[in-house]
Amino acid sequence: MSAAGPMLVIVSGLSGSGKSVAMKTFEDLDYYCSDNLPVELLPDFVRSRIRDQALGDQRLAVGIDVRGRTDLAQLSRWRAAAQEYGIEVTVLFFEATDEALLKRYADTRRRHPLSHLGLSLPEAIVRERELTAPLRAQADAVIDTTGLNVHQLRRRVVTDFGLGHSDKLSLLFESFAYKRGVPAEADFVFDARVLPNPHWDPELRPLTGRDAGVREYLERQPEVVRYTGQIIDLLDTWLPRLRNDTRSYVTIAFGCTGGKHRSVYLAERMAQHARDQGWPEVATFHRELD
Repeated sequence: MSAAGPMLVIVSGLSGSGKSVAMKTFEDLDYYCSDNLPVELLPDFVRSRIRDQALGDQRLAVGIDVRGRTDLAQLSRWRAAAQEYGIEVTVLFFEATDEALLKRYADTRRRHPLSHLGLSLPEAIVRERELTAPLRAQADAVIDTTGLNVHQLRRRVVTDFGLGHSDKLSLLFESFAYKRGVPAEADFVFDARVLPNPHWDPELRPLTGRDAGVREYLERQPEVVRYTGQIIDLLDTWLPRLRNDTRSYVTIAFGCTGGKHRSVYLAERMAQHARDQGWPEVATFHRELD
């Protein structure tokens, strides 16, 4: 994938294979995203985004799959029409084994998008493979997520495809619960269990670190203000030096007891600070929430 110029990434694949995770990753990295787009609307989508503005290095991502209920075999036609606007188009296709998909559906209790046809789950998976075969055949990359967890999938999307800026260092700010272990991929790990815990406030307990009530509570605590200030100083000092390293991806993880309040707040707070500092590729992942 080239590092300059306008870009459109088409995200497709089997339901339960990780398309939603991929789309969230693109969104975190400032792609303009549209999910469940009918394939015949692809040229209109591109035209609407570039109208009355210089195309520049604008980055777009669309999700196209069986929910659109259109002829997916026509992708090559509509892809060529979109490319006429001078935009590079890349197709990513996500898949997994039947066994992995069945387990994921059992764990999440979600309905398969083809269940309305009166098919059993195994039958729906087989039928979806048939319907999406034209997309898979035209994909620039096919990613098998059978052995990947959510964190590894997000890392793979960033590192393997560069998201249009392969020469840039990407940052992932992650939250986690210590009771489920420290993320193996983390480069920096900070323990937030020393900070006041919103869990003990009955009004804040159902919320997360993304919610205003939890943010306001934590930002009133002197310990939290001091803690965040010291981490900002450390990251501002050392992260820029990693740009000269051979790595393309750095994970900064924050842990607390439940992975719901303090660690989530800190991951979001530090990600926003990094964006404010001009880092071009910044993503968040909340292991216990996402």
